[in-house]
Formats: sequence, structure tokens, C-alpha cells
Amino acid sequence: MTIEQFFHWADEIEYRACKLANSFSHRQTIRSLFRAVSRLGDGVFWYSLMLIMPVLVDPLHPYVGLKAAIVMLLSGGLGLVIYKVLKTKMLRERPFIGLIGIECAMPPLDHYSFPSGHTLHAVLFSTIAVHFCPSLAIVLVPFTCLIAASRVVLGLHYPSDVLVGAFLGWLVARVGLLFAAQVMFI
Repeated sequence: MTIEQFFHWADEIEYRACKLANSFSHRQTIRSLFRAVSRLGDGVFWYSLMLIMPVLVDPLHPYVGLKAAIVMLLSGGLGLVIYKVLKTKMLRERPFIGLIGIECAMPPLDHYSFPSGHTLHAVLFSTIAVHFCPSLAIVLVPFTCLIAASRVVLGLHYPSDVLVGAFLGWLVARVGLLFAAQVMFI
């Protein structure tokens, strides 16, 4: 079975979930909420978080938060490379392109959907930030879940794109934290 055949099979299985999730975007309030969340997930929120990590983690010892920001930055770069390679190799079209009745509720950043880069980076950055500052979980976990949901609701990703993106984000974050523990003694 080729990758193309596999994705065609998966698309058929995920059609109902995509259709149901996308139906929520027909309400203007929900569409606006998920568009805003998705836009924040483009990077602005995460870059801002990295900048304030030195104050959030330990205001009396900002170097600890600076280490956190460096781990986030380097891990984010690795996540970006993995995401780009997979996107160019897998070539899975977005649900609104390949499935009848799925509305594109927000312009996509590119043509392909696998994996979800927004979800990958949201999980990656949240995992690292919460590792250094557990109290951030109360904000970051719900925000990350909203980003992941937004991608399916807006018709931009299949649920499997989001699940794989989340797993890859978590995996890259764990690798980044393990590497940093060896190199930076954190």
C-alpha cells in the first residue's frame, strides 16, 4: 500500500469526524473563536511566551527561565524541520480539498495537512514550558487543546493529522528536555 492509498483509506474513515467537527464552524461565534486561537498558534503566543519565560519560571533567577526559552527555541527548530520534511514527503491534501462538504473556515498556510504543525508546536512548547513552570499548565493545556481542535473544526486537518502532530510535539519536547539535561544541567 502506498502512502497515497493509505491516506485515501484514512480519509474515508475520518470523514464523519471531520464533517461533525467542521459543522461547528458554521456558527460565527465558534468560527471566530477558533480562528483567533489558530492565529495565536501561528507563533505569536509561543514567541511571547519564550520572551517572558525568564520572569515566569523564577524572577529571582532569570537564567533558569532563559534556559527554558533556549530549550523551547531549539526544540521548536527541530520540530519545524521534522514538520517540513513530513509535509513535503506525505503530501496529504487538506480535508476541505479532498472531502465533500468540508468548508475551509480559515485560509491555510500551505496546501498539505499531515502532520498538524500548529498542534506539533503547541504540544512541544507547552510540554517544555510546563516542565519548567508547572503552574502554566492551567493556561497552556486548555489553550493547546483549543489549538488542536481548531485545526479540525476549521476544516484544515484530519483528526489523525492532529494526533500525529501532538505525538511528534511531545516526542521532540522530551528529546529536547533530555538533551538539555545533559548539556545544560537542568
